[in-house]
Amino acid sequence: MSGGGLLVAGTTSDAGKSVVTAGICRWLVRQGVKVAPFKAQNMSLNSFVTREGAEIGRAQAMQAQACRIEPTALMNPVLLKPGGEQSSQVVLLGKPVGELSARGYHGGRQQQLLGTVLDCLGELRGTYDAVICEGAGSPAEINLRRTDIVNMGIARNAGLPVLVVGDIDRGGVFASFFGTVALLSPEDQALVAGFLVNKFRGDVSLLEPGLDMLHGLTGRSTYGVLPFRHGLGIDEEDGLRVSLRGTVRESAVSPPVGEDVLRVAVCAIPLMSNFTDVDALAAEPGVVVRFVDRAEELADADLVVIPGTRGTVRALEWLRERGLADALVTRAAQGRPVLGICGGFQILGEHIEDEVESRQGHVEGLGVLPVRVRFAREKTLTRPEGEALGEPVAGYEIHHGVADIHGGQPFLDGCRVGQTWGTHWHGSLESDGFRRAFLREVAAAAGRRFVPAPHTSFAALREEQLDRLGDLIEQHADTDALWRLIESGAPQGLPFIPPGAPA
Repeated sequence: MSGGGLLVAGTTSDAGKSVVTAGICRWLVRQGVKVAPFKAQNMSLNSFVTREGAEIGRAQAMQAQACRIEPTALMNPVLLKPGGEQSSQVVLLGKPVGELSARGYHGGRQQQLLGTVLDCLGELRGTYDAVICEGAGSPAEINLRRTDIVNMGIARNAGLPVLVVGDIDRGGVFASFFGTVALLSPEDQALVAGFLVNKFRGDVSLLEPGLDMLHGLTGRSTYGVLPFRHGLGIDEEDGLRVSLRGTVRESAVSPPVGEDVLRVAVCAIPLMSNFTDVDALAAEPGVVVRFVDRAEELADADLVVIPGTRGTVRALEWLRERGLADALVTRAAQGRPVLGICGGFQILGEHIEDEVESRQGHVEGLGVLPVRVRFAREKTLTRPEGEALGEPVAGYEIHHGVADIHGGQPFLDGCRVGQTWGTHWHGSLESDGFRRAFLREVAAAAGRRFVPAPHTSFAALREEQLDRLGDLIEQHADTDALWRLIESGAPQGLPFIPPGAPA
């Protein structure tokens, strides 16, 4: 017998689908339910490598952690990695299968993937008591409904009840709830069980008359009102923020252990990928992380990070256009700390041969590391482990670039020259001992009296964050009704709402 299921949809992108899905997963697993996450199709530059070497969205990896299980490719069978405004790399079951334009994808390929998506969901539902699915964008994107495989398309094919999440903090949540349902076809409306209000500030009793009116207009209940909480976003799909303790531009900071804080500037390069690498730095007391796009913003930074990117050559051009490239070269020559990760590592090298990503052939790099990069058609997807700075370290690699290193000191899979460091390893800073050793070197080079906190555990902070998400669901959602919905499947007998005409 297949396990229960639920699709968490949203009135908009960034309504809180990923967070709510993770929260429901953590609440369920604490009740002894064997649960897994699922997102049929994800568009994100923040990805992760599973133990079997498959690339999936980082949000699904964190949702798997909420379920206390290992992530697999089944949980995110289709991943789209944008390469610009017009095209994306299509990753199917964890492996890249080519580049497609938006028109080409929605014009036929997407619908061809529906069978694969349903097979993956079916396998999960045959293994777990419940599968909590996350939608994408809004289910009311009626221009894309014909080829939809992630919202109502999969809900209808798999018989899933749908919970629609709305972000009340941005305003218009009642209109968004009503309009979302009203725009759907009768067949899709029949699957929408109700609503969940997210990011509410204030007295819930003042909201209740509106919820009653919403029920009268739609015939659908509200399953909970989640209060606004800072710092609860798990790894972002397409936003620019520090997930654990941060805002869009600059992270919050706990008091330092030593006398000084340490300032980290992250270059906000185009098509930035896996910028979640700096979350572990932001989690350290006394470390301030900010994203920058101007050369003058590097002046007071103790460490500059060039993160990964889906467009290495484009990012290099952007750095040059903004004067950041010259500032980075000068900084490296002065022995001031710079860390390049993946695409950022490649940018710091001597030159790039790229007939795969940008197809621009030979491109000169910044020349501060003795590295020559050649882009291979095969993508490297691994979970390496090793030792650096006298500490064990683990990470994951996602890249087409192959580095030929002919100098410097070894550093993970890359190298360092003076205080300029480069590696393809994402996630290495999540290794606590290594992170502390690295920050001690940075502080010494920067002349800061900064001391890493001796007991900060990034993994423990992740668990604490996921437990807080579970608490939100347990304390502020109607969990009895939610479980009945998950267990019983698609709702029956809910009224149809004619488009644009309140009942």
